[in-house]
Amino acid sequence: MNDTSGDTKLRSMHPAMKFALEMGPLVVFFIANGRAGIYAATGAFMVATFIALALMWIIARKIAVMPLISAGVVLVFGSLTLWLQDDHFIKMKPTIVNALFGVALLGGLALKKPLLPYVLGDVFELTERGWHELTIRWGVFFIVMAVLNEIVWRSVSTDTWVAFKTFGYLPMTLIFAMAQVPLMTRHGVEPEQAPTAKD
Repeated sequence: MNDTSGDTKLRSMHPAMKFALEMGPLVVFFIANGRAGIYAATGAFMVATFIALALMWIIARKIAVMPLISAGVVLVFGSLTLWLQDDHFIKMKPTIVNALFGVALLGGLALKKPLLPYVLGDVFELTERGWHELTIRWGVFFIVMAVLNEIVWRSVSTDTWVAFKTFGYLPMTLIFAMAQVPLMTRHGVEPEQAPTAKD
């Protein structure tokens, strides 16, 4: 009974809370970099990321797949950054995460095993065509963001890259997500099409 209640809380979590938990570690990263440099910022980012995951668990009793994978990559690449004192690793982290998500989504689609319904199926109900189109869009978006991160970190200073990661990446993702609303509305499954209590 308690677990079911926890799942309901996850699905009804206020968007502002979700945004704060995603944005918080990035803000910590930005502030720490400005005050103490990239290596201190990397350590602070790792700690803040896992605090955010803990809060997600406390609030929802469940952690979504994407934040969990991202946190795992943060742990690996953040540790390499601190151990080897080489900031290339933390700069490559967004590239690796986005490339993983993009390849997983597009690869799953190519293998006739779309993964997006497993990630968002508890929140949205779409037709098969809707999931197909949305998966392609998100897969391409993640690949583009991976390439963009590579271009940015290799072309600008560390401070500029940190600013881009903090104030550019998440807003771009939110804008892209909002741009998918018409597609999801167009291919949404009507309530009467969903299984009823009689079933």
